[in-house]
Amino acid sequence: MKHLNNKGQALVEYLLIIAVISVIVVSLVKLLGGYLQDAITKSSCEVMDKTYIEGAKPGEGICEETDNPIK
Repeated sequence: MKHLNNKGQALVEYLLIIAVISVIVVSLVKLLGGYLQDAITKSSCEVMDKTYIEGAKPGEGICEETDNPIK
């Protein structure tokens, strides 16, 4: 009887696991992308001393200048 080489099978299994994880990550980023973008925009508004204006949909928020000039 011949002994089969199982190294190729393990490689295929690892590739399938990586593919499934990649699909899950892409789906989560697509679902939560607007909320992540809003969180980053809010943080950058605070750093730049601007006011965050919430958009109609997630991911549409913007920064606007504040009325108080820095003295």
